[in-house]
Amino acid sequence: MSISLPLPFSPQRVVIGANAHAEIAERLRAARPAIEVRGAPFMQITVDDLQWADTYIGFRRPPSARHMGSVRWVHSTGAGVDGWLGPGLDESLLLTRSPESFGPMIAEWAVARIFAIQQQLVSLLDAQREHRWAPRDISMVAGTKALLVGTGDIGSAIAHKLTALGVTVTGVSRSGQASHAAFTAVHTVDRLPDLVTDADWIVLSIPDTPSTRGLVSRETLSRCRGAVLLNAGRGAVVDEAAIPEALDQGWLRGAALDVFATEPLPAASPLWNDPRILVSPHISGLTTVAGAADGFLECVASLEQGVLPTWTVDRARGY
Repeated sequence: MSISLPLPFSPQRVVIGANAHAEIAERLRAARPAIEVRGAPFMQITVDDLQWADTYIGFRRPPSARHMGSVRWVHSTGAGVDGWLGPGLDESLLLTRSPESFGPMIAEWAVARIFAIQQQLVSLLDAQREHRWAPRDISMVAGTKALLVGTGDIGSAIAHKLTALGVTVTGVSRSGQASHAAFTAVHTVDRLPDLVTDADWIVLSIPDTPSTRGLVSRETLSRCRGAVLLNAGRGAVVDEAAIPEALDQGWLRGAALDVFATEPLPAASPLWNDPRILVSPHISGLTTVAGAADGFLECVASLEQGVLPTWTVDRARGY
């Protein structure tokens, strides 16, 4: 990794590309009055803004930017940085990410959808709208088995919640290890095709990297036996085109998807109209104003001491 940013470094002019840019800027000015700050929603960031700044804060690259102008440091407000790793971004730029823990929020997203599917809330709501009395059998979540693909901060938070509900939780990770005792067992990722055969819930919380892209392939989906797929990681991790077939073939009995190969999800996508799929618009783990500002300031403190921040992104690994 070759970063051209001179150390120690203290940012002088910061552009924030985010919907909450004003609130983030307020916190930065209170903590560091000497830093000049300007901002706008990322779609409205201009080439002039990037030419003015030495630092950029935001989850996505501004659409106006073929390159980042005078910016020498990009701080992503999300945990996932795949939007910053594509072609066109100078590899000599320092790229850091938010240290905010998204685990608790994403765990609640997963639990909400697991209960919605197990309690058949969608079909019950349809019956209510039709004034139709529709008794049915309901199975408990307790006693089911979950396979969590990703055992880091997010996966561990999900495991903790599910274990408390009586779910047996198995994990899959690159290392075959996890730091949280909520996992009954953790295996290396090569075991995934075998492990899906015994899962009621398959929960994805891994980033989009060269090693994870397409990990949940059609072949892997074909080995499922009526599982529910929940994806709060990245759309590229799954063979999205195979999901309708997996549902029709009974490999999956349902899906809850928060992330997609193309976002926003195109209006023509068959995923919108399938009642077996719960679609949400990439909201499972949202960055807070405090998390965005405090994570950036933590990185500033490291740079001013002449060291790379803990949250510096390893471009080769993708996180």
